[in-house]
Amino acid sequence: MLIVLGIDPGSRVTGFGVIREISGRLSLVDAGTIRTTTDAGMDVRLGQIFFRLTEIISQYQPANSAIENVFQSRNPAAALKLGQARGVAIAACAQGKVPVFSYEPTMVKKSIVGVGRAEKSQVAFMVARLLEVGKPDWAEDASDALAVAICHVNQQRFVRLTEGNRVHG
Repeated sequence: MLIVLGIDPGSRVTGFGVIREISGRLSLVDAGTIRTTTDAGMDVRLGQIFFRLTEIISQYQPANSAIENVFQSRNPAAALKLGQARGVAIAACAQGKVPVFSYEPTMVKKSIVGVGRAEKSQVAFMVARLLEVGKPDWAEDASDALAVAICHVNQQRFVRLTEGNRVHG
């Protein structure tokens, strides 16, 4: 059994998703969002993200975590805030001794939908199908976090398969 925590970082809303893989079958454990106090200072908001993620890590004890890389932004201030939220998420994982794996957003989308520029609605639809849940009731940020976790499981499967097929000599 493998439990993976997926994280979609954001300074206002951070999505999280916890999935389980047993014998190659994926299932949903939990998903949601960490909504920070928008009128609070950045220090308070980052603290809220850190505190909640440490609670989630403590509760589910994931073996790995997967997080989206920061995408390029035309707004340097927004990119900096996103990077800070991502850094706090990584620090929470480090404190919980959970290895962190990073993935580009286009790689996540391609892994889930088959197209690197897929729409969020397409990602949400495929995440629900892959986790065998009916109509999902989670926010887009939670869906994105679940997608990152599923991408990680897929990548780990690929690594195991290719390592098993290497010719040693």
